[in-house]
Amino acid sequence: MTTQAHESAAAGSGTGRGALVVPGILAVASTLVVIGNLMMDVQSSDTPGPTFFPWLLAIAGYALAAALAVHYVRNPDELARSERRFRTYTDWVSVGWIVGGIVAFAVLLNVLGWILAAALLFWCVTRAFASKRPLFDISAALLMSSFVFLVFGVLLDVPLPSGILGGL
Repeated sequence: MTTQAHESAAAGSGTGRGALVVPGILAVASTLVVIGNLMMDVQSSDTPGPTFFPWLLAIAGYALAAALAVHYVRNPDELARSERRFRTYTDWVSVGWIVGGIVAFAVLLNVLGWILAAALLFWCVTRAFASKRPLFDISAALLMSSFVFLVFGVLLDVPLPSGILGGL
């Protein structure tokens, strides 16, 4: 066996297509959304109705899964075939910000209401990603949570908790 052939064998016989797991998981998640949507007992005939956004999510999930699969087949991961090893680590401070934000959201949702609790969660996630613009983050968080509240609460008539802002 030549040195080059030995190095190739040592690197593994993988095809470098391990990243295809991601579009596979996305396709399975989209399929679960479709199954849930088909099994949903819809009582109203309002348009767009409660199944509208799940259908959009499923279609977008399938489209993204297909695009990712095509990308990974055309451009296999070269690092999967190399012998290089990279040191990985977990940023526990960031994990703490995200987990803390989710816990705070769950605990404070009924008290603060959707707009403030979701804004707090969004802000915690931006902190976890080391954003350096807290005022912008808070403003964007309030804007996005208000937009979601309006879309679901007003357009789709899905009741979201209003919390302390309920009387305003």
